[in-house]
Amino acid sequence: MNKFTAVQETVIRRRSVKPTVLNGKKIDDLQIRQLLDLANWAPTHANTEPWRFVVYSGNAVQRFCHEHAELYRQYTAPDKFTPAKYEKQRHNGDKASHLIVVYMKRGNNPNITALEEICAAAAAVENILLGAEALGIAVLWSTGGMLLHPVMKDYFELGNEDVLLGMLYMGYADEPVNAGKRGPVEEKTSWHR
Repeated sequence: MNKFTAVQETVIRRRSVKPTVLNGKKIDDLQIRQLLDLANWAPTHANTEPWRFVVYSGNAVQRFCHEHAELYRQYTAPDKFTPAKYEKQRHNGDKASHLIVVYMKRGNNPNITALEEICAAAAAVENILLGAEALGIAVLWSTGGMLLHPVMKDYFELGNEDVLLGMLYMGYADEPVNAGKRGPVEEKTSWHR
């Protein structure tokens, strides 16, 4: 198998796996460190390396999920609050081995736009997702919950221009994931010659 085929197979096999189907088996911290090292090789304009990770493991996963749910309860208007969403947020990490919160740390170089920094941090996440697929680790990149609420910036002590990009629920799943599907790339491409 050549290098392109190996990468192609990993990309095509990668799927999001909901935390509810994880089996509770723990990932070795060494593998998490290997995935973070892969993330660290993402492309970055002017070598700003804006990606940042907050890693939760063991009991800290459930503790964070409970705090996340409580923030939802506290900062959601009563007419928008739903007990089901609260319970989902509270228990999303019950069977996860690790949870990684990813954010973009805005640098002070005015020549590098925030969009460039967000893209670099997102590329770091993709490196984690592909590495996890290669290791047989199931992951869901979640951008929901309270993540976009300003209180989360306070929770993580982020600066005004820093951007939370998501939470990676990680673990193992017993059930195989479904084959993916995409529309033809030709429908999303225009060529100019």
